[in-house]
Amino acid sequence: MAGVWSDLSRTLTRLDAIAGDPEERLEDALDTLPPLQYALHRTGELVVGIEPPPGAEVAHAELAAALADARDATAQVLDAVETGGAEDAALLVHEWRGALFRVRLARHRLVARPRAAVRPPVPVEAPRAPAAALAATLLVVVGVGAFTSGAVLGLWQLWAAGLMLVATGLFAYRP
Repeated sequence: MAGVWSDLSRTLTRLDAIAGDPEERLEDALDTLPPLQYALHRTGELVVGIEPPPGAEVAHAELAAALADARDATAQVLDAVETGGAEDAALLVHEWRGALFRVRLARHRLVARPRAAVRPPVPVEAPRAPAAALAATLLVVVGVGAFTSGAVLGLWQLWAAGLMLVATGLFAYRP
C-alpha cells in the first residue's frame, strides 16, 4: 500500500499544481495530463484489486469511486483544452479540483488512526455540606439588610455591623 499511496500523492500534487493555476498551466498540460490521468486509472484498478480491511469497506469503495471521478474529470479538462483551449477548460476547473479533493478525503478516511488511550476515570469529590453555603448566604443577606438600614437611618454602628456580616459571609464558604 505504501507504493500506491506515494504514487497517488505525487499524481495528486502534480494535478493540483495544474488545477491551481489553470490560466498558465493548462496550455502546457497537454503532454502531462494523459500520463496523470492514466496514473489515476492505474491506482483505481489497484485499489479495486485490494481487499479492504474489516470495517473499511465503505471507505475503500469511496476511494475507488473518487479515483474514477477524478480520472473522468481530468479527461473532461483534457478534452476541453484540446477542443476549445484553456478558456473552455477553465470552466471545468472547480469541478476538477473538487474531484481531486474527494480523492484526498477518501484516502484520509482510509488511513488508520491511532486509538486513543483509555484514561482511568477521574475521581469525583463528594459535594460539600450545604450548611456552610446556607450560613454564608444568610450572613450576606442579613449583612446587606443591616448595611442598608444603617445607611438610611444614619446609624453608623448598624452600618459597620452590616459590613462585618457581609465580610464574614464571604469567608464562611469557599468553593
